[in-house]
Amino acid sequence: MTLQTQTQAKMHQNKNQNNLQHIPVLLDEVLKYLDPQPGNSYLDLTAGYGGHAEAVLGCAGSLSPVVLVDRDQAAIAQLKQKFSGKNGVEIRNQDFLTAAGELYAAKRQFDLILADLGTSSPHLNEGQRGFAIKTEGPLDMRMDQSQDLTAETIVNTYSEAALTDLLRRYGEEPKAAAIARAIINYRPFTSTTELALVVARVWPGHYRVHPATRTFQALRIAVNDELYLLEHSLPLWFDLLAPSGRIVVISFHSLEDRLVKRALQAESGERYDAQLKLLTKHPVTPSPSEVVHNPRARSAKLRAAVKINKKGNSHAYTGKK
Repeated sequence: MTLQTQTQAKMHQNKNQNNLQHIPVLLDEVLKYLDPQPGNSYLDLTAGYGGHAEAVLGCAGSLSPVVLVDRDQAAIAQLKQKFSGKNGVEIRNQDFLTAAGELYAAKRQFDLILADLGTSSPHLNEGQRGFAIKTEGPLDMRMDQSQDLTAETIVNTYSEAALTDLLRRYGEEPKAAAIARAIINYRPFTSTTELALVVARVWPGHYRVHPATRTFQALRIAVNDELYLLEHSLPLWFDLLAPSGRIVVISFHSLEDRLVKRALQAESGERYDAQLKLLTKHPVTPSPSEVVHNPRARSAKLRAAVKINKKGNSHAYTGKK
């Protein structure tokens, strides 16, 4: 039985006992492509509830230093509890662009870098966070609970044109205009289920995936500025890799994966100045057995690369927009 299968089985048994339980996706594949060895330095840019980090540390026996980053205060509290007393573990409550910029400015480098870009199970299980379509909760969707912008602000104040553009750009929603018009007609909204019901009316019938999924994705991306952060972070992540260092990025929708793919391709290939070598010619996806244990893993795509050449300070960090 693989480590991933053991982890999935254990968490599947306990999932009703603890709604903070989160099953790390593509765990065996992460360990394969990172290939952690004793003494490696490790940067987890989306550490979440520590599932991947715990497995990486357990596989290598000892890593130093270890930097775990997350913008979510609830995740930070869990990380501090899980890794309390472990020497060499630094926990940073920041978004991954800010963290990467500061680490780059400090001339830090890492042998192993991981970024799992997905929304965690606790986000989706806890109605109060506002990510869940079928669970009653406020229209929040903030990864960083200290920021001001929420999904409620967007749906209740943006113009019809702005909502249409947002749904098309971030949700790739074919009925963006009709949904935006429905939102305008029925607002104000205060809960996730209210919004989901209105969107579903634009898509009558029965669907395997809830018809509000693309709308909720678009709102979440907009609230958390996800694509901007990712696009501007990727070059920094490559610079943070030590010689022969390995990076693994897991994305969950085509917009993220497209950015990751293009960034990796731009820094790899048969050129004398390529700084990366791709370890995955095509994205790695979950096995059917993993999807059975963890249905939320079904859209995951993993890409990996190794550092083969160092560029000279090519991506100076100027701070967030």
